[in-house]
Amino acid sequence: MTNLAPASPSQARHPYSPVRETETGLVFLSGQLGIADGELVAGGVANETRQALANLRARLASAGLDFRHVVKITVYLASMGDRTTVDAIYEQILPEPRPARTCVAVAELPYRARIELDAIAARGGA
Repeated sequence: MTNLAPASPSQARHPYSPVRETETGLVFLSGQLGIADGELVAGGVANETRQALANLRARLASAGLDFRHVVKITVYLASMGDRTTVDAIYEQILPEPRPARTCVAVAELPYRARIELDAIAARGGA
């Protein structure tokens, strides 16, 4: 029996929590892709970045938080050549003081996405 990945995000079932909070008020948010309506958004890394940030915002809201509570973001890029585009959108959307950040290029992301974001937030803010 072959264990194949789902062909599209709308078919995916994942064995993890999208949001997890510790007793100390740290909130960990699982990776967010540029997915809307069960599919990766069209239009390249700029549109995917906007959607991934919107999805991250929605996950934060589900825990009663917003971007002001985020203390760390990890950006996974399919190509480091996309970093300038991502940085411009990141600066437009994330408030000061911006969270600490790590940005890495990876060999591949699910569904051929160009970007994935995960985050750590702190209840009560930074």
